[in-house]
Formats: sequence, structure tokens, C-alpha cells
Amino acid sequence: MAIDLDKLPPYAQLPVKMGAPQRSAWGLFGDDDQLGCLNLITEEKTREAAKLVQRGAVFPLNLRLDEPSPPMYGRQPLKHTLIELGGGVARDDHLDSFWPQASSQWDGFRHIRHPRDGFYNGTKDEEVVSGDQGKLGMEHFARKGIATRGVLVDLERYLKGQGSPLDMNSSEMVGVAEIEACLKSQKVEVRQGDIIVFNFGWLRWYLAEATGEQRERLGGDAMAGSVRYPGLGPADEVVGYLWNLHAAAVAADNPGLDAWPPTPEHGWMHFHLLPLLGMPIGELWYLQELAADCAADGVYEFMLTSAPLNIPGGVGSPPNALAIK
Repeated sequence: MAIDLDKLPPYAQLPVKMGAPQRSAWGLFGDDDQLGCLNLITEEKTREAAKLVQRGAVFPLNLRLDEPSPPMYGRQPLKHTLIELGGGVARDDHLDSFWPQASSQWDGFRHIRHPRDGFYNGTKDEEVVSGDQGKLGMEHFARKGIATRGVLVDLERYLKGQGSPLDMNSSEMVGVAEIEACLKSQKVEVRQGDIIVFNFGWLRWYLAEATGEQRERLGGDAMAGSVRYPGLGPADEVVGYLWNLHAAAVAADNPGLDAWPPTPEHGWMHFHLLPLLGMPIGELWYLQELAADCAADGVYEFMLTSAPLNIPGGVGSPPNALAIK
């Protein structure tokens, strides 16, 4: 039976399926669902988003594939080789050490397994395999296609205006109160099926101000304690808030949406959003020009499109995202 999208349950009333984990959306969009909250992007939602295009201004939200440099979390650098074909008449590309989640990215539902409850919608470990024989692969995002209303939450400008700018070398958390105050100052609201895009200013700092030593430290083992960056938190508070907004997905310009490192007291939103709620997470999105334009014209809503790579069984993908105003 199809769910009534006009009557989605609040976070406190989850789950809706007998035997599903606490505060999970398993079964809400069907027992075989592989799209999660992307189901909230309906044809009507896309039509409404298209009406936001007034100027025709286009803002690509994607980093170069070789940034951050060095790659974070121990990944190897991308190697690009230009190959001559047909006696030098044609050229082709060869990419080696291409990590689809090394630069601007979507985290798909294969990316994180809840340590107790497993993958989204009860998907079994043995169903998360290479190729298209398993479930929850990035090909489902690609076949869906993403075109909806986007809302920028420019936390960098808001917090600086409040006299409390974020320290990009800290694990400072931004909570619900700051998000709501920022949205109020921007005179914009989040609606069901939107993609919420958070600008912390982290990527602007990384590209323009971070020293070589800081970049090297960020390229190290995140679990070793050398990596720190600000983000959203604490987990329980923000996750419930995002669900009750019924966002289709969330994205940010920092490496992980959450403040890093997580702690037992503050939790980690990845364990909630991806495997329990089916809410995709975008990371390392390039927002500098978009944020400047929104600040200039006072319009923080736009049409947002994304065409993830059609990787059978893919864990994540570059977003290939555009904001159009």
C-alpha cells in the first residue's frame, strides 16, 4: 500500500513497521524501497522547483575531482592519463585510483551500516555486494534523477554576523537553535522534499586559508584523532529536526555534515540518517559562489539538480549538482 506523503509521521512516532528499529523509517516507503527520502521528490515537487528559476543563473556545486589534496581518510590521489588512439587522431581518458567519495559526493545507503541494526530497510549484509546483484546501490539514485527545491542555510555568514564565527580546526557543533535562527534571518523556510544545503565555510577555508601542514593532517587517519572540523550536532537533536522537516536529503561543504570527531555523548548522525531514516548525505559540496549570490539578492531557494553516476552497486558518487536561480 502506497504511503500518503501528506501524512508522514513525526520522528517521535517512528517506526511504523512492526519489528523495525526504534526511530527508523523502515517500511515507510515499502519493504523493498531503495530510495528512502528521495521518494519525497515527486513530479509535482520538481515542477514547483522549476518555477524558482528566474534569472537563469547556474552554480555548479562540485569540486575538482583531485580536491581535497591530499585526499582525506587515507585514500590515494587520483591519477589521470591521457591516451592517444587511432594514430594520434583521437584522445581518451584513463582514471586510476578514482574514489567516488574522495571529492564532492553523495553518501548512499551502502556507505554506513548501523552497528546494531544493519543497513537501510533491513537489507542484509549478503545483499550488499559488488555489481547490480545486491541492493541499495547508487544506480537507484541515478535512475531516479534528482531535481527539487534546494535551500541554502548559510551558517558561515550568520554566525559571523552574530560575532561567533566557527573555528575550522575545532569540532564545534551547530545545533537546531542556530539553524532555525539562520533560516529566520534569511526569511526562508524548508518544505517537504527539499534538499537542505549547509554552508559552514569549511571548504572556503580549506581552499583559501588552510596551510600545507593542516591539509596533511586532514589527509590522515580520521580515527587517529588528528582530524577535526565543525558541523551539525548533537545527533539525536538534529536528526529528529531534519526528519520532522521531511527533507529529501541534506548536504554540506564540510567533510562529513556532523562535527568531527563524534563522541558517545553527542552521537553520530550518519548512523541515524543513512541506515535508519534513508536520508542521503552530501559532503564537500562547493558552495562559495552560491552563498555569495544568495547573500547579494536575499534569495536562498533555488532549483537543485543532481545526476549521480550510474554505478551498479555503488556506495557513493560525485553529485554532479547544480543550483539554478
